Amino acid sequence: MTTVRRCAAALAVSALLGVAFAPAAVAGGDVPVSPAPSPTGSPDASPSPSVPAPAPAALPPGLYGKKDPAYDGVWRQSLAMTAQFAAGVRPADRAVAWLKGQQCASGAFPAYRPDPAVPCDAKTAVDSNATAAAVQALSTLGGQRPAMERALGWLRSVQNKDGGWGYLPGTPTDTNSTSLVIGALTTSGVRPSAVRSSEGRNAYDALVALAIPCDAAEGADAGAFAYQPDKAGELTANDDATAAAVLGGLGKRMMAWPVQAGPAPVCVPTADPGPERVARNGAAYLASALAAKGHLDQPPMPGAEESEPLPDTGNTADAVVALTAAGYGDQASGALEWLKENSGAWAQENGPAAYAQLIFAAHATGTDPRNFGGIDLVERLNATGPRPTAMASVPAPAAAVTGSVGNSGRDGGILWILGIAVVVCASVPFLISERKRSEQP
Repeated sequence: MTTVRRCAAALAVSALLGVAFAPAAVAGGDVPVSPAPSPTGSPDASPSPSVPAPAPAALPPGLYGKKDPAYDGVWRQSLAMTAQFAAGVRPADRAVAWLKGQQCASGAFPAYRPDPAVPCDAKTAVDSNATAAAVQALSTLGGQRPAMERALGWLRSVQNKDGGWGYLPGTPTDTNSTSLVIGALTTSGVRPSAVRSSEGRNAYDALVALAIPCDAAEGADAGAFAYQPDKAGELTANDDATAAAVLGGLGKRMMAWPVQAGPAPVCVPTADPGPERVARNGAAYLASALAAKGHLDQPPMPGAEESEPLPDTGNTADAVVALTAAGYGDQASGALEWLKENSGAWAQENGPAAYAQLIFAAHATGTDPRNFGGIDLVERLNATGPRPTAMASVPAPAAAVTGSVGNSGRDGGILWILGIAVVVCASVPFLISERKRSEQP
């Protein structure tokens, strides 16, 4: 979920140097300057595999990953901590403290704050994705409600009129950001349908508007989601956006519980579809896309020597999670096997967020993340940062989840709380002091 994320972040920060944001873009004292993911390609898990990013002189001791965190520090930390919860381990104290110390007084999280002692200001790069991911990570720890509430308050303050979110406040809604915020709301026990914009619209309304209809005229793109409409208002299928929207449309977060597999998904034309219908149409698109090769492809980058599409490991992992969480695990089984055989080098190159994506895929499918094609994903993730505290594994719910929008927020939150309760009962009480934050001017 972050190669393109990092590249786009760099572009957004560059834009900050030469573009004055309108006052309307300011929320809670923070002017967001982080990027919107590119509408093409896979925002997988860090810099381009062909050009490793140099590490800064000294990385914070609580941070996961060895590469420059300027554009993905909070993102990769949040995914790493959420994946550790899925694998039955608790992050180290200093990892938790580092993430909490990144939060601005407004409640927003930036991509990275080199010095948390310096208050956030107009140049602090805050964004909806880092904030939503941090909420999902903090929810796994217990006792983090104040920080979560501040983050949710900031997210509510930057909701677009159409009910969705852009990567930056004041920018057009995109599928990925909206789906991530849905996950943050759900994991916090808030129904996404109840969070409405000034025009009375919610996140599900925004997702439905970004879904490509199941019309014969749409061809292979039928059922998919676009990242955003193009300049002409047309929607173009985007694999990354579709995987995110399947989870978002069902009211689910990045770390999804296994769901009993049922019949294959079908793209159903509907005059006035709801969020669950378009999510299941998106699943039909993903199932069809995976059936061809067992994995998704990413188109060649402009100017690249390769003329053939390359395997998109990150989005393949996301598609496995999305399909399985929607009850279509049978259609994801081939891709899961492909990941077991082909994802090791990719994850090693891309670091903690990549390992987290694979752990999410293992968790959703009931696969042992400590033996994922012979690789111990948990050990490799843990090795990228401070050693976590071991604890009992978090069991999946005994009953299969239907994935319907009507109960996903409430029931999913209950299952999440039950999982945390198991962790608390099985581990030594864990306390971490709250890092004092400077107030933002």
